[in-house]
Amino acid sequence: MRHRFRSGDRDALGELYDEHAQVLYRYALRVTGDWAEAEDVVSTTFLEAWRGREKVRPGEESLRPWLLGIATNVMRRNARARRRRDVALARVPERGAVPDFVDDLVAHLADTEQLRVARIALGKLRRRDREVFTLVVWAGLDYAAAAEVLGVPVGTVRSRLSRARGRLRELATAETRRGREDSQDRKDSQGREGRQATAPQGQAAARGAASATPSPRGTPPAPGGPPPQGSRTPRAATRWPTVVSGPGSAPATPAPTPSPDSPPPGRFSVAPSLTQENHG
Repeated sequence: MRHRFRSGDRDALGELYDEHAQVLYRYALRVTGDWAEAEDVVSTTFLEAWRGREKVRPGEESLRPWLLGIATNVMRRNARARRRRDVALARVPERGAVPDFVDDLVAHLADTEQLRVARIALGKLRRRDREVFTLVVWAGLDYAAAAEVLGVPVGTVRSRLSRARGRLRELATAETRRGREDSQDRKDSQGREGRQATAPQGQAAARGAASATPSPRGTPPAPGGPPPQGSRTPRAATRWPTVVSGPGSAPATPAPTPSPDSPPPGRFSVAPSLTQENHG
């Protein structure tokens, strides 16, 4: 395979793609977390491999470590370009965020949450430890192949992998706990907002029920009973005041005794009008 690929055999390129494309794609997807970018990494990797086929050394070993090394360099360049782009965009006035439909596609993965936590934790590692972990654990290379890809001794690969695993375990546990706490905080906030929204409606309903209750002033008093609470005293009740005479003063004028035809104090008789007489 190395001899055929080095000599420019296009069938060898197709066989190489069929054998290693899925491994490269899974490796790039786990590192980048983006389907589209992972596909671009695979395409760029085989394109650069074909252009630099003369660099392939003769032998019987698999070309997978060589291809994974090219993919690693491609993702390094993409990360640097992304950082330069972010710096340039930060200088441009913000005009509102545009939603990215790629995030909706990635959400269909069954392990979206695990992938997110792993990428956040990997992002906090040093680049050298992160590359060793992704090559050995995710891409499935042995220590010797990973050392060949990165150009470091096998012992260095072992030490970096051990350090990356321990650090990742701590970071992933902390990130998972933080995600659960944020989810619970959002649920509590939504519950408080719902209760605050329903409180004014209940107050409005209580005010409506109170306004529909008839006033006690419109209730006629029972015969011989006290006037209802809150009712006004008739002004005519003060028409016949009682005068108390003191020593040496003139005798008090007695209140006139109402006749059967005169209205009692506090009441007024209304004579029927001509209209009422004519109509019975």
